[in-house]
Order: sequence, then structure tokens, then C-alpha cells
Amino acid sequence: MNFESNENDFVVEDSGFELNAIFNKLKQRWLIILISIIVCLALGFLYTKMSPPLFKVESMFFIKEKESPLAFFGSPSIIESSSMGLQNETIILKSKPVALEVLKELDFQVEYFNEGTFVDSEIYQSKPVIIEVNWKSPQTIDGYLKIEWENETDYTLSYVDEAYNKLLPDGSKVAFEFNPQPVKFKFNEQLKNNELDIKVLKVSSEKSGSILIKLRDLNSLASTYSGSLSIEPVERGASIMLMSVTSPNLQKGEVYLNTLMKIFLEMELDQKNQSASKTVNFIDSQVAGVADSLRYFENQLENFKSSNKIYSLSSESSSVYERLIEYENQLAQEEFKRTYYQSLKDYLANENYQDVIVPSGLGIEDPFLNGLIKNLLEFQSEKSRMLASQTEASPAVIEANRKIADLNKSIRENLSNVDLNSIALIRDLKARIAEIDKSFANLPKTEQNLIRIQREFTLSENIYNYLMERRAEAAISKASNEANNKIVEPAKGGYQISPTPLKNYLIAFLIGLFLPVAFVVIRELFRTKIEDVHFLENKLKIPLLGTVLLNKKNLSNLVVFDQKKSGISESFRSLRANMKFILPKDKQLTFLVTSTISGEGKTFCAMNLAAAYSLTGKKTVLVGCDMRKPKIFSNFDLTNDVGLSTFLSGQLEDYSKIISNTKYNNLDVIVAGPTPPNPAELLFDSRFEVLLNHLKATYDVVVLDTPPVGLVSETLDLLTLVDCSLFVFRQNYSQRTFIDAVNGLKTNKGVKNIFGIFNGVADSKKVAYGYGYSYGYGYGYYEDDKKSK
Repeated sequence: MNFESNENDFVVEDSGFELNAIFNKLKQRWLIILISIIVCLALGFLYTKMSPPLFKVESMFFIKEKESPLAFFGSPSIIESSSMGLQNETIILKSKPVALEVLKELDFQVEYFNEGTFVDSEIYQSKPVIIEVNWKSPQTIDGYLKIEWENETDYTLSYVDEAYNKLLPDGSKVAFEFNPQPVKFKFNEQLKNNELDIKVLKVSSEKSGSILIKLRDLNSLASTYSGSLSIEPVERGASIMLMSVTSPNLQKGEVYLNTLMKIFLEMELDQKNQSASKTVNFIDSQVAGVADSLRYFENQLENFKSSNKIYSLSSESSSVYERLIEYENQLAQEEFKRTYYQSLKDYLANENYQDVIVPSGLGIEDPFLNGLIKNLLEFQSEKSRMLASQTEASPAVIEANRKIADLNKSIRENLSNVDLNSIALIRDLKARIAEIDKSFANLPKTEQNLIRIQREFTLSENIYNYLMERRAEAAISKASNEANNKIVEPAKGGYQISPTPLKNYLIAFLIGLFLPVAFVVIRELFRTKIEDVHFLENKLKIPLLGTVLLNKKNLSNLVVFDQKKSGISESFRSLRANMKFILPKDKQLTFLVTSTISGEGKTFCAMNLAAAYSLTGKKTVLVGCDMRKPKIFSNFDLTNDVGLSTFLSGQLEDYSKIISNTKYNNLDVIVAGPTPPNPAELLFDSRFEVLLNHLKATYDVVVLDTPPVGLVSETLDLLTLVDCSLFVFRQNYSQRTFIDAVNGLKTNKGVKNIFGIFNGVADSKKVAYGYGYSYGYGYGYYEDDKKSK
């Protein structure tokens, strides 16, 4: 076995060592890791059992991409793209107002639960009781109410939770101040008190049972469902949307999603029918007076013909009559249009866009005016939809208001021109009618009266037919309207998304594994002391001569003498054997034992190494060179009155007078002596080198217990006077930076024959034998260790 120090032999990559050291520590703590995993898996099981189920229900809905309402002007805008239209539609679908409309059609305000061991499960169908709630009265909400019954007629209602809210008829909520006592009441009768106004209807045949109910207000339900709704394209760029909602009950999720799509289509269709409905209402308001006039003139015409016995006009009268009717029909239609123009002006001036009617619905064929008003109505509708999810201050709404204002101005300017043209046409028609009226004087009096009555009847009839024709067209348009959007695939079935047992157990397993591993890793990252022999071997650039077990009995520091058959004594004997490999055999041996700081066990190691050599018959002397903190004398029952400091200071000339014999064969001791004011200078004195030469000539083994090299400087000068130097590191005491300090003596100062000792190792299962080899001593293997158990 070669202990020659080769620097390259002791350079090890840090990363490989660190991982290996951590892995070894994890192996030592396998039981803790196993317990952590089991505990986390148990917590994962409880979490899975105690988490309420959550289901995901999906459907597909087609949203038609709309053209820009301002395409008539050809002006691009940030809100005119089809993608923006799709986004607006999805935002509206997810808005709270739409959710409110859906929930008003559903009976979701009363929730029913089966009481479970870990979690209460919500039920929607097959309920044993049905709760009818009078929402016009105050109600207790947001907490469990338990209904129990033992017969077919009576039930008991009790308050389960500690806190509730009370919903007032105006929609506001107040906190519940107390927990009411249970109430016993009869089925199918109205229960009305300060907390509730409900009727419990029993619909099952079970004679006894119980159920939990919870009353909810629409606003909180709308927030819940609108927040749980997710909408995204089925494929990138597609306008078919995948709609999904999460719900604690699968059936409720299906019902809500299907009702949402139905309500949204109805809202779209209602919006499209508004124009036709307004046209019909406007015509109905005009046709009522025309119908009365028509009946009046019809009766008058029949009476006149009957009383005057005249049933037809002459050819001359017929010619005049036909021209007159033609002009009056034109005049009536033009006056009807002017009535519309005036109404439209009033609506635009007041910005009352909901009552505006498209001219084409009334038979006014003006392409430019029709286009302007159609764009205005469509854009106003788009703005209303944007306001469902945005505010007036949003850029899109501000841009919409600007466009609407521009359209309003353009339409009013166009109306002024159209109205002027209409006035001129009415004036011309009236002049023509007046000319024809003059020709009546040449006709017989009877025919004049007949023409007058018949023209009034025909005019009313033509106006009535015109209005009814337009009304029929508007009604047909309304009946033929259908929503642009449509349901592609209704919601049916779903799947559970929470809790997922496999996922929970996997996460629990990983957490259980991660926590102890993270603890070990973090502890290792922030560790500053040497705790592992492998770490020392890999970092140290000098050979590790061996390890010394921890003196657990702590009865005596001279363990080689007092605990001869113990593992710790064997470790010193092993060190003594290893010394043979680094120094010539049967040659006088002089070495020093030191450490970086005090407390690492250098004195302990020096004493026991000296004892180990004395037991082999070698004449050994132990020299206490640590004159600052002398310790050796007390372990050998000696005094410290005379020692090394006495000789080096010149108080004694004969070195033999400072040598003390011990009760142990072949072992003498030179104690440090009284602490001098200048211990460093004394060790540098030539008298110390003379003393050391005398000791080498007299003793087979000279062991120097020197001061720590990290605290004093005199030890460094002693390194050149000895055959080898032993540096002591102590487990869980020596700092890791001490390794670099010792490595510096070899690499920077060029000191040779330096060796390391790892002292105070608590784990006896694996102790370094030297230069990377190890074997287990094991307390209990030796007799003295058995006695200590």
C-alpha cells in the first residue's frame, strides 16, 4: 500500500461527489422517506375522498362570422374584423346577464344534497322532496338546511351550518345573526317564518329519510356559472366553438349548457325580429284610422247609390274619376312617407334608435337612405352587445359611438333633401288634383256627388291595401327570420375532472418523496461542517491515514490503555499500523499531531497514538508543545509546574528534569509547563531543536502535541523538524473550509509528508482504513463495547 502523496490522485469533480454524498445520505434515511411517502399518500387519499366531484360537460356551437356594420362606408376599424366579432360573441355568451337569463328558466336556486361520510354529493334528478320557494319573501341562503322525516306527513327542518345569509326581496343580502332552532312542520303546507317562506313537497315513497338543501340567489349563481363557462375554437381559425362548463352535478351541467345555447339563439332571433316588429307596429298605428274611414265611405257610397238609383258613371265621368284617383293615390303615399320622415327625424334627434324603422319595410325604395339606416341599426345593436361585457370608456365602445354619431348626422342631412323633394312632389300633385276638380262643374250634380264619395272610398281602400300589403311583407319577413348561429352538438354526458385519484396519488407520492429529499439537499447545500468521511477523502489533497471512532463512553481520554478491547482502541492500532507504510520500518520516528482549531481532538489523538506505540515495546515520549492551553498533564495525573516552557525559557538546563515517567511502561511525557508570555518565540528557540535531537537519540518514537495551525504560527515551523505531520479533522465539528487550508500547505507551501486523521466518527459501521479503504468496526464487536451496552 503506497501512501506517497500524489496531488492528482486526490482531485475529484465536485458535482460527482455532491450527488454521491446526497445519494448516500438518502440511503441512510430510507425509512424516513418511506414514512413520508406513506403519510402523503394517506393525505392524498383523504383529499380525494373529501373533495367534492367536479364534472366537465361539452357542446359545440356555431357562431357565424358577421360582416362589419360599417362596410357600407368601406372604412376599416379595429372592431370590424371577423375575429373580433367572434371574440365579442364569446364574451357575451360568458357574460353574467346572459347567465341570469338562463338561470331564470331553470330551477337551480334550490340545491339538493345527499349527506355522505366524506363529502356531500349534489343530486338533480330523483329527489325525494321538492322545495317550492316564495322568492318575494326573505329567505335563508348560502348554507345547508337539513330536512328529516320519519313518516309520510311530518318533517323536521334544522340549520346545519354556523353562518348563513338572508336574501331580501329587493335582491340584497345581509348576514345571519343567529342559528334558529329546528322546526317541525307538515309536508305540502307553506312554512313561513322570519327565516323562510317555503313549501316542502314529498314526492318519494320512502317513509323515512333525510336530505340537505341549500337556497341560492340568482346573482351568485350567475357569477358561478358564467365563471365556469369556457369557450374556445374547435380548431384554429374555426368559428365552431367548443363550449364547456364545470359543475358538481353532471345533469345540471348538461341542462345549463343546452339552455344557454337555446336562450342565446332566442335572444339573437328577437334582436333580428325587432325591425320587422317595429314596422308592423308602425303600420298598425296608421291602419286603424284608415280602416275606420274605409268603412265610413263604403256605407256612404252604398246609401248614395241606393237613394239616387245611380250605380255607374258615364264615360266622361269615368275618365275624370280615374285620373283623379291616380293622383290622389300618389299624394296619399307621399304624405305617408313624409309622416315617416318626420318620425325618423324625431328619433334621430333624440337618439332613440330602438324605434327607428328601415324605410324599405314601408315601401320607401331609397337605396342610399336604406343603407345608412340599416348600418346604423346594425352598429347600434353591435354596441349594445359590446356593452354586455365592456364599459362606455372602452376603446371599442368609444369608436362605435363616434361611428354612430357620424351616421346620425349623415342620415339627417339626407332626410332634409328627401323631405324637400317630397314637399315639391306633394305640391305638384295637389295642383293637378285642383285642375281636375274644376272639370267637375260641367258634370251633372248627381254624378259630381257620386264621384266625390267614390273617390274618398277608393282612396281609403287603396291606402288600406297599401298598408296591409306592407304589413304582410313585414310579418312574412319576421316569420322567415332565423338565427345565424346554431347548435352543432348539444351537451350530452361528460367526464369527471376533479378529484382524479391517480393524479392525486401521484402528486402525493412525489411530495412525500420530495420533502425529505429536499430537506437533505438543502441541508447539504447549507452545511459548513465535515460530517462524512467520503466528503473528506474526495476533497482532501493529502492522504487520509485513517479514522478514529467517537469516544462514546467518555470515561477516560486514554482509551488505548483503559479500553483495550474496544473499537476506538482498534482504530488507533490501525493508525499505528498505517504509519509503517509511510515511514521506514524500525527507524526512529518523530511526528507531530495538530489541527486547524482547538477542539478537533489533536491532544486526544496524540496521547492515544503515543500509548499505542508504547504497547508495542517502543520507548515513546509525548511532548506537550501547546503551551497556551496545556491539557496532557491531567490525563496522566501529573502536575504542570515544570515542563517544556521551563526548559525553553532557560529556567532548567537539564532537559531530563522535565521528563515525567508515567505509570505505563515505555511511555514518558513532557508536559507543556506554565504558560509563558511568549510561547511562539520559545518554540522558535534553538533550545527546542536541541531538545528534539536529544529525544530522538533517546526514544524510539517522539510524538509532539502542537498548537492548532489555524490559530498560531509556531506549528508551521515545526513541520520541518519531524518525519511526518498528522492533521486531525473532527466529524460534525471541523469546518469544510479547513480542508482548503490544509490543502494549501501542500500546494502553496510545498510541505510534504502531511496526512489526515478523521476523528470522532459516530457511525462505526463504516470507518476508513486508509487511502480509500474501509471496514466496519462496530460497537459491540469488541468486549469493551459489549460492556458499554
